[in-house]
Amino acid sequence: MSTREQEYDIVVIGGGTAGPMAAIKAKEKNRELRVLLLDKANVKRSGAISMGMDGLNNAIIPGHATPEQYTKEITIANDGIVNQATVHAYATHSFQTIEQLDRWGVKFEKDETGDYAVKKVHHMGAYVLPMPEGHDIKKVLYRQLKRARVEISNRIVCTRLLLDGEGAASGVMGFDCRSGEFRVIRAKAVILACGAAGRLGLPSSGYLMGTYENPTNAGDGYAMAYHAGAELSNLECFQINPLIKDYNGPACAYVTGPLGGYTANSKGERFIECDYWSGQMMWEFHQELEGGNGPVFLKLDHLAEETIQTIEEILHSNERPSRGQFHANRGTDYRSQMVEMHISEIGFCSGHSASGVWVNEKAETSVKGLYAAGDMAAVPHNYMLGAFTYGWFAGVNAADYVAGRDFAEVDAVQVERERARVFAPLEREHGLPPAQVEYKLRRMVNDYLQPPKVTKKMEIGLARFAEIERDLAQMKASNPHELMRAMEVAVIRDCAEMAARASLFRAESRWGLYHHRVDFPERNDAEWFCHCHLKKGEDGRMTSFKKAVEPYLIPLDAEEQQAYDRLRVKAEAAA
Repeated sequence: MSTREQEYDIVVIGGGTAGPMAAIKAKEKNRELRVLLLDKANVKRSGAISMGMDGLNNAIIPGHATPEQYTKEITIANDGIVNQATVHAYATHSFQTIEQLDRWGVKFEKDETGDYAVKKVHHMGAYVLPMPEGHDIKKVLYRQLKRARVEISNRIVCTRLLLDGEGAASGVMGFDCRSGEFRVIRAKAVILACGAAGRLGLPSSGYLMGTYENPTNAGDGYAMAYHAGAELSNLECFQINPLIKDYNGPACAYVTGPLGGYTANSKGERFIECDYWSGQMMWEFHQELEGGNGPVFLKLDHLAEETIQTIEEILHSNERPSRGQFHANRGTDYRSQMVEMHISEIGFCSGHSASGVWVNEKAETSVKGLYAAGDMAAVPHNYMLGAFTYGWFAGVNAADYVAGRDFAEVDAVQVERERARVFAPLEREHGLPPAQVEYKLRRMVNDYLQPPKVTKKMEIGLARFAEIERDLAQMKASNPHELMRAMEVAVIRDCAEMAARASLFRAESRWGLYHHRVDFPERNDAEWFCHCHLKKGEDGRMTSFKKAVEPYLIPLDAEEQQAYDRLRVKAEAAA
C-alpha cells in the first residue's frame, strides 16, 4: 500500500457535530489557515446526528434559564464531581450557539410571539428546545463547511496521533478504508471530535451494530487520546440509557415528557418524578425493571389524538426515522399500548454522562496542541448543543495556538511502527475475522462490566481483555474495509480495559447505576469526592490517579445537593 504525506495547519478528526463546527470556526478566525476535516464515513451523513435531531436537551435561553442555574443543575445531577468552569463556559455561550444555528437555517420550535418554545424535562430547570424539523441539520452544517472552504477527506480511518519531541500533537496517521492508502498528515494542532465509545458493550439483541449510539463511534478518539498521553476523566461513570426494547433507540422522554408522556411500570404507574437521564434516574429504572413491577414502559396511551400525532411527526422523522416502522411491525400503537423499554449496553460518553477525555474550558486536553470536543470530551451532560459549543471553542483556540507556529519534523520511527501495526491484518494469509473477535470481546464486556459492578467479575474481565491481545495479533483482513473493522476491535479492547481499571480504582458507589459497586454500595465523599483520571504511564501501562474537584464558581446549599436523590415518586403520591 502506498503512503501519502500531507500538511495542514489544523486537522479535525470527526465530521459529526463538534468537528464541523470546530473546522468552520477555525476558518472564521483566520481565513488563511489550511483546515482539514477527516471522517471515516462521509461528512454529509456522519456522526450521532447523521439522520437529524429532535431537539436540544440543554438550551440555556435568557428568560427561561441562567448559566448559573444550569451549572448548579449539572453539578447536582453529576453528584458534585464536575469542573464547574467547563460547564459554566458552555452555559454562558450556548445561546450564542443557538443563535448561530438559527441564522444558518436550523429550525427550532417557537411560540406565537416568536420566542423559543422551551420545555421542562430536567428535575429543576427548563432547558429543552424541540426541533420538529431537525432532520436537515447535517445538510445545514455541510453547506457551512463548503462556504468556509474547509477541506474534507472522507473514508479516512485515523489510528494514532503524531507527537513531536516534546510530546505535543503534531499530526495524525491513518488509512483510506476504500483504497488502503496510508496517510501521514502533519499539523500544528489536532482537534478530536470522534464521538462516544458506543460499541463497548454488546446490545441485548446481539447485533454488533445495533447499539444505542451511532455504531461508527467505536471509541477511536478515546484510544487516540490515551496513546498520545492525554488524561481521561471519570471513565467509571458509564453511559447507560433507557431505550425502546429491541430497537435500541431512545424512548425520547425529552420529546414526550413536555406533552404528557412519562416512564411507567407494568401497572401503568409513574415511579420517577423526572425523566431526565441521570445515574440516579437509571438506578430507579433498574430497580423497577428488576423488581416485581417490571418491565418498564413509555406511557402515551392516555394522551389526546392530536398530541399523539404531534409526537409521531417528531419521533418518526428525526434522528431514528425507522422508529415508526419498528412500532408498526410490532403492532405497537401509542394510542392503545405502552412502549416497552429496557436498559442500553454500556459505553463512554460525556455527552450523556461524564466519561471523557479531560478538557478545560478552552477545549484543551492535557497534551499540548491537542483539543477535544463533543461526546468524547469530559464536560458532563453536554449533548448536541454542548458538542457544537465546545467545537466552537476548540476551533477558535486551536487557530490562536497555531499562529506563528512551525510544523514539527515527522518522526519516521512513529510512522513505520504504526504502518506495520495497521497493515498486519492485511498481510496475514489466514486469521480470525474481526467480527468474531469483536463479538467475543463485547460479550465479555457485558459479562464482567455491566452494572451493578462486582470486583471479582471486573478482575476476571481484565484478564479476559488481556487475552484478547493475542486475538488481535491473529486477525485477518481481506480488504481495507475489513481493516477498518480490525482497527476498531483494537480500539474497543483499549476502552474495555480503561472501563475495568477506572471502575476498580474508584472504591465507592456514585452516579446511581452508572457506577454502583456491590462491594462498595455507599457513596464515600470523605475519600472519593474527586475526579479519577487515567492515562498511559511511563511504562506503557494504564495508571489511575485522583485529581481534586476544582473550586466551585456557583456554590450549592445542602438542600440542593440532595435534589436528585429524591426522584422516586412516593407511594402515596402515586396513589
